[in-house]
Order: sequence, then C-alpha cells, then structure tokens
Amino acid sequence: MDENGKNPLMNAGSAGRAAVETALEVSLRLIDIPPRPLIIDRIRSEMLQENPCLRRVGQLINADVGLAAGLIKTANSPSFGLRTRVPSVADALMLLGLDVTSRAVAAISLRRAFPNSGHYVRFWDASARIAALSGWLAQEVKLPGLNAADAYTFGLFRDCGIVILLRRLPTYMQTLARANGDAERSFTAVERAEHPTDHAVIGALMAVDWWLPDDICEAIRHHHDRAALAPGESELPAPSRRLIAVSQTAEHLLQELTGASGTQEWAKLGEVCLPLLGIEADALRALHAGATAIIAAAD
Repeated sequence: MDENGKNPLMNAGSAGRAAVETALEVSLRLIDIPPRPLIIDRIRSEMLQENPCLRRVGQLINADVGLAAGLIKTANSPSFGLRTRVPSVADALMLLGLDVTSRAVAAISLRRAFPNSGHYVRFWDASARIAALSGWLAQEVKLPGLNAADAYTFGLFRDCGIVILLRRLPTYMQTLARANGDAERSFTAVERAEHPTDHAVIGALMAVDWWLPDDICEAIRHHHDRAALAPGESELPAPSRRLIAVSQTAEHLLQELTGASGTQEWAKLGEVCLPLLGIEADALRALHAGATAIIAAAD
C-alpha cells in the first residue's frame, strides 16, 4: 500500500489503470484465491505493535512444527546468505527480523495453500529452484534495493497464478503449453487470447492479499511485460524491475544447466534483463559453477 492506503496495482496514476482494474475485477469473480494463512495475520498484527515481541512471534511459529522446521531450513539456505547457521526459530528471528521472517513464512506456506496439488510436483520443484537461484543471484550482483529475501520470495510467488488457473480452468493446461512455446507474443497475451485473465494478474492479486511488499506485488503483475523492463519506457519502480530481471536470469541459468523450465521467455526478455543487473551476456557462463551448487542444494 502507498502512503494514502491505496494499492499500487490499482493506482489511478499508473499506466493502464482501467485495464488493470477490469482484470482484477474479472479475476475476483472467476478465480478462488487461496486464503491468507492465519499465521501471517498474527505476525502482521505483532509487527504493527509499537514494540513488537519476537518471543511471541517465535511461539506462534513454533506451534506449527512443519513451519518452524521450514523457517530454520530457509534461513540456513545459501539463498538467504546468512553467515551464521541458525539452530532455532528464535535465532532465525533475531537474524532475519520480522519483515523478512514474515516473507519467509509466506513462502513456506505457499505450497501448503494448495492441498492435493502433488501432481504439479514439477512446477513446485522448478519454482523452488528459481527462487533459490534468485536469492543467490541477488547476492552476487549486489545492487541497491535488491536483497536475497525479496528475490527468493518473488521467485516462489512469481508463477503461483499458474497453479490457481490449472485448478480452475479445464483448458488452461493446453494454454500453458502454447504460452511456453510462443516465441512472438508475450506469455500473458497468449493466456488472454483464450481466457479472461492471466497468471500474472492472479498471482499479483494473491500476493496483495497475502500482504507481500508492494515491490514484489508489482513485479509479479508485470513479470512478462517487456515494456515494463525497458529503460526510459517503464513506470515500474526499479526494485520491481530488478526482481523480474533476477528471476528471469535465474530461470535462464536453470534452463541452461538442467534443461528444466523450458520457455521462450529469455529470448523475449533477456536483453532487457541483463543491463538491469549489470551483467554482460558473455559473463553468464562465469555464473554456472555457483548456480550449479545452488541447484544441487535446492534439490
């Protein structure tokens, strides 16, 4: 939300406001967004206190054994870049802080929000690898306003709208295959040619509802939009553009090294992503060894 309490996705001053509003209204009518987990509400409530109590938040997280284990594992992953390994939720809270902990809890809760989605295991595995690579790459490029926790969270939530649409729209699997293979149109243009919404709108709507930071919500909404990344043309905030660039580069590395997550997105977006990260095209190979280690750790 901005200083006036308005969501940036609905900001009257942003480009394409009417189209965005229409898309969100249609999405709300047609799609069931997974409800926000209660633990996120409770952590947010504590964050809004004048003197937030880390011990109380730790007790809330420890009440869910799976969530507590997931937070410790996430905090200790190379994607978050902590120099000290954390043995407990209390230690994770002390090192990460409430903001990052809240994002980590949302990321851990994401897959749990989709019960009986085991048949999307390849999607979840690819998302986890892209998130891990994104968090690592954010540390490698060291750019202002780009941090590992945001890059990791964005990497996980970026395509969550795909699972929602797969569960809701019977023909979306075929649409997804066509979008992945289309070398000309944007991914979301393919979706909108066949459905009243697209996964970027749905994912952004879910991110807003789950109280993710504005930069992440904006990035999810525009992550297939080349114009939103192009210098001199975009109204998208720089942190959002860098999140998109780091995740697209992470996905490209995953494709090069494993053959997984096959799409045409790098051909359409790669040349505008690399300058945002300060990376030369011929320097990508130098990242292969580090990326390989991150992929192995994420498996």
